[in-house]
Amino acid sequence: MSHSTVPRSETEATKPAGKPAASPDTAGPPDDAPQRAGRGTLSLRLRYRRDRVLLLMTLPAVALVLVFNYLPILGNVVAFQDYDPYISDNGVVSMLNSPMVGLENFRRIVEDSAFWNALKNTLVLFFLQLVLFFPIPILLALLINSVVRPRVRAVAQAVLYLPHFFSWVLVVAVFQQMFGGAGIFSQLLRENGHDGLGVMTNPDTFMFLLTAQSVWKDAGWGIIVFLAALASVSPDLYEAAAMDGAGRWRRMWHVTLPALRPVIALLLVLRVGDALTVGFEQILLQRDAVGPGASEVLDTFVWWNGVRNQDFGYAAAAGLIKGVVSLGLVLAANKVAHLMGEQGVYKK
Repeated sequence: MSHSTVPRSETEATKPAGKPAASPDTAGPPDDAPQRAGRGTLSLRLRYRRDRVLLLMTLPAVALVLVFNYLPILGNVVAFQDYDPYISDNGVVSMLNSPMVGLENFRRIVEDSAFWNALKNTLVLFFLQLVLFFPIPILLALLINSVVRPRVRAVAQAVLYLPHFFSWVLVVAVFQQMFGGAGIFSQLLRENGHDGLGVMTNPDTFMFLLTAQSVWKDAGWGIIVFLAALASVSPDLYEAAAMDGAGRWRRMWHVTLPALRPVIALLLVLRVGDALTVGFEQILLQRDAVGPGASEVLDTFVWWNGVRNQDFGYAAAAGLIKGVVSLGLVLAANKVAHLMGEQGVYKK
């Protein structure tokens, strides 16, 4: 048998006989391996090369957020000024030329009983909506998910979604026609010898009225997220639970609710962060019917002092306090979610 007479290179000739040459599939690490982190994660440059198309796609959204959400934060300097918007037609020039007053606006807020009344009304309305409004989308999602017939489920979803697309003007008008002094229920009561309803003008029940309007308008829209979470639950889990003898309620408790728990934790954190923002348009439309004592919240307080009374520095100070407290609530609620074993808004 003839052997090849092609000379081997010096490198091949000096290789140990017991170690075969490395094939392309078993070759050593690439040249950019030192750029990988010690725990196997890609370096920043490699991640950029991998995700540069996705980053370019997000640039318009990031630009919008910067322009309309973060850039206006610079305007909070007004809270430390005696701001006069009539110094110049340019708002930036007005801010630069308005005199600084330090913490004077915050001192006025602490001494203002109207601010504390607005804060009390805001917190009362938040807790009412958290207890009465937040669980309703969950219950509706469970109810719709249990409907077997697809046509009935689709009709129920459409009926529940529809009020979300109504404006608050229309929602308040519907409630006025139903529960107002000249509404349908008041007329029926008078025809049967009873007094009419005064729900729309009763300061004592105004918070419950606002909660009922929010439930009617937005509960159907809120079930979308929960229905999506329920759709991701494997039917095998329900079949396994049924084979183990679990009834409908035990399957809901041990399969359905654990699947919804991460979504519930996330939405609860977001809801707590939005605690001090409660229905500005909804309340403003009904403010005169019950008076500012029962209807004033922080958003209407800022609007009334800043827009109506032209006290921009004072209103900006109240808005800044609201933003700082809301941020603290988000961080605290997210910490509680972590303690419960959920991710929350961001990971640890």
